[in-house]
Amino acid sequence: MEKGLLIVFSGVSGVGKGTILKELMAMEDLNLAYSVSMTTRQPREGEVEGVNYFFVSKKRFLEAVKKGELLEHARFVDNDYGTPKAYVEQMREAGKNVVLEIEIRGAKQILKKCPDALSIYIVPPSMEELEKRLKERKSEDEQTIMKRISKAKKELKEIDFYEHIVCNDDLATAVEEIRQIILNEMNK
Repeated sequence: MEKGLLIVFSGVSGVGKGTILKELMAMEDLNLAYSVSMTTRQPREGEVEGVNYFFVSKKRFLEAVKKGELLEHARFVDNDYGTPKAYVEQMREAGKNVVLEIEIRGAKQILKKCPDALSIYIVPPSMEELEKRLKERKSEDEQTIMKRISKAKKELKEIDFYEHIVCNDDLATAVEEIRQIILNEMNK
């Protein structure tokens, strides 16, 4: 059995990463496994422990960092996020293509450690559309949304190191473009 791909999947908050990933995960030919991240943020409505994230205390998160249990970690909009190393390696060894949905600082850490990783960054069609999407999901207050917009503007200036940049203007088109990128990498 061949070792699976490591796929670094990023994009600004509200760009539709979760929706795109849901579509991709349903495609059996991609043989994807979602890497569940550890976070100190509170769960959003409908999120499930161990499925969407491992929700932990700040103390437990810092312990994981200190013990080297994370492939990467970063602070984003007042919360910590990290990728548990053991889970990722176990899935790759089983032949699964592991998708890491992480922010830009974490992606840089991963790509330094794993230069063979496939990197994909999702961009919005415009900042106005991004703001509209963030407001429509109704999961955060206006101040947090504005923090996310400000962060997105800064982040979009430093995404050149990603191998592929995909615009999520039309969901079906973005999903198919990413599907083809992964299939091409699998067939190398």
